[in-house]
Amino acid sequence: MSTTLSPIITAQELIANSNIILIDARAGANTFESYQKEHLKGARFIDLNRDLAAIPENPANGGRHPLPSPEDFSKVLSSLGISPSDHIVVYDDKNGSNFAARFWWMMRAIGHEKIQVLNGGYQAAIQAGFTTNSGIENFEKTAYQSQEWKLPLVNIEEVEKARKNDQNIIIDVRDKNRFDGLVEPLDLIAGHIPGAVNVPLTENLDENGLFKSANELAEKYKAVIGNKTSENTIVHCGSGVTACHTLLAMDYAGLPIPKLYVGSWSEWSRNHREMALKENK
Repeated sequence: MSTTLSPIITAQELIANSNIILIDARAGANTFESYQKEHLKGARFIDLNRDLAAIPENPANGGRHPLPSPEDFSKVLSSLGISPSDHIVVYDDKNGSNFAARFWWMMRAIGHEKIQVLNGGYQAAIQAGFTTNSGIENFEKTAYQSQEWKLPLVNIEEVEKARKNDQNIIIDVRDKNRFDGLVEPLDLIAGHIPGAVNVPLTENLDENGLFKSANELAEKYKAVIGNKTSENTIVHCGSGVTACHTLLAMDYAGLPIPKLYVGSWSEWSRNHREMALKENK
């Protein structure tokens, strides 16, 4: 791991640490209403489309969930009452794969070191006896400033070049049926970027929905990447959200964080690029 603080925190560790700001990153229909109905006590609400992305009119321009500018993300953090020195824990209800890992990546990308994802998410905290609350939490706003993304990113042109060079590896974390072009619930075309390898993010988790051990994940991703470096490794998904789950797993495993292709399949498939489709298999 690139920091002394593990990127993963257990529910028991969370309960034992009172000096933490909690962020609720659950997804689904009527998310804010669900948050108001019940959330972990003290948690502050974030929304993917409003807070963690700059949604374009046409997803061909950056995909379905492009990053906002670092400056705009700073405004979000300020509105959440977060300061650069704060210890933040983010959770969702899909084992970190909704928006928790995306928020973690964005925090790390602006240089915030004290950021962790709750292992097992909302359900694990409830099971461990963490207190819940309803309504909206009260807190004071702050002034958070950031001007650049400090973790590596690639754009569609860089992915195009990378896929034609065998010194690179492009990892697609979507489930196998989407990768194989059998189904596509979100984008217009089913398939994958030619040359990409499929390593579903679900493989980061054990049978209980918790992250596998750091040693297991290190062994797994060292085998996947082989002799490739992190500079030559690109990770993507459908729109640059769930890819962050694998970046989190790799950081937890003690490996350097590879490059993120935020546009992912949602951008690639809308730009008349070469595609690996079911009928071509």
